[in-house]
Amino acid sequence: MERHHIYSALVLRVRPSGESNRDAWFLTPEEGILKATVFGGPKSKFRALVSPFHQGRLWVYHNPVRDSRKLTDFDVHAWRLGIREKYRRAMTAGAVLEAVLESQGSGGNWTRAWDTANRTLDALDQAEEGACIRIFIHFLWNWALLLGLRPHIDRCAGCTCEAPRDGVLLWHNREGTLYCPSCAGASSLQPGEWLALGPEVRRWLEAVENLDPAAAARYTMDPSSLGQARTLVTRIMAGALGKRLPGWDRV
Repeated sequence: MERHHIYSALVLRVRPSGESNRDAWFLTPEEGILKATVFGGPKSKFRALVSPFHQGRLWVYHNPVRDSRKLTDFDVHAWRLGIREKYRRAMTAGAVLEAVLESQGSGGNWTRAWDTANRTLDALDQAEEGACIRIFIHFLWNWALLLGLRPHIDRCAGCTCEAPRDGVLLWHNREGTLYCPSCAGASSLQPGEWLALGPEVRRWLEAVENLDPAAAARYTMDPSSLGQARTLVTRIMAGALGKRLPGWDRV
């Protein structure tokens, strides 16, 4: 059985393990989420190399008896130093990695997950601080598609009628679907779980869903629509994960 493996890898999280070692979690297009132990104290070269946001080539030794992995080398291809230069960039990038890790790298389509996460981090690396929230919304909206949870925003789930371009749809948190005002008013669903989505939110999501994150960030929204979009995508992801991740509130 082959014990030495090479991956393309994005560092998601690093945590202390014992007195001088660390555990690191990676997203790979080959096998999804991997956890490997990084041996060595403060003077180890891996201290600077294996850090969140870094992407590169990863060498791992796998012990099949213990089902444990040890990092043997990591060649960084993308350092993304710009993320750490601005608070908003760092908080947004951290929230992205948190969502990737907690959703198990999207659960199966690892190549698309790898591409989505890396393109988002590349956009954040040079983003204006005001654009970070739009990049985050764009990421979660496309991540919901990878998870099979992105709702149709062009029609009502109740009567299946096409929503007017200037009309409002209402998202029900527990049902995970959108309704026109007429169907929402006639339903027996709890009124406190509705979120109204104005037409600008729906137009923005439709306009950017197939764009690169950096290009999507150039499409702006008014503050009210921005808040609605942020609430929608975080509620979708919270429903998928069964919890709201703390990093979302720092974006």
